[in-house]
Amino acid sequence: MAGKKEKKIDLNHLEPEEKLKYEVAEELGLLDRVLTQGWKSLTSKETGRIGGMVTKKKRNQK
Repeated sequence: MAGKKEKKIDLNHLEPEEKLKYEVAEELGLLDRVLTQGWKSLTSKETGRIGGMVTKKKRNQK
């Protein structure tokens, strides 16, 4: 994919939902891979786990 620019992620300026996703990825030990290789580098199982944990945390915040 020549010419595709890597978007730099500013962890200090994220929408609350995006921030939650990164926090969960960090809890699962996946944050380094996400930051270096992007979300596409995760397996569907890892992505599903993040989604499930994000949903659970959002439910608990209410």
